[in-house]
Amino acid sequence: MKILYHSRFLKQFKKLPKDLQLIFSKKESIFRSNPFIKSLETHKLHPPFVNTWAFSLNKKYRVAFDFVGEDMVLFHAIGTHDIYK
Repeated sequence: MKILYHSRFLKQFKKLPKDLQLIFSKKESIFRSNPFIKSLETHKLHPPFVNTWAFSLNKKYRVAFDFVGEDMVLFHAIGTHDIYK
């Protein structure tokens, strides 16, 4: 699976504490093999976020993304629920 990273995602990622960056790296590896594995808690977001999905890093942090091709996703944002505003 190919993952593209929005510039907003990259800026938000750089601001995360190192421990969350490590958690993200592990979760991203799992996501690449199966984006719908139960441990990621992948879910579709409600409107107005049409076609946007999210998966959990932990109970507080999420990654918002879209499927943009058959085997390609775009990570839009990473952070707390504030990323949905």
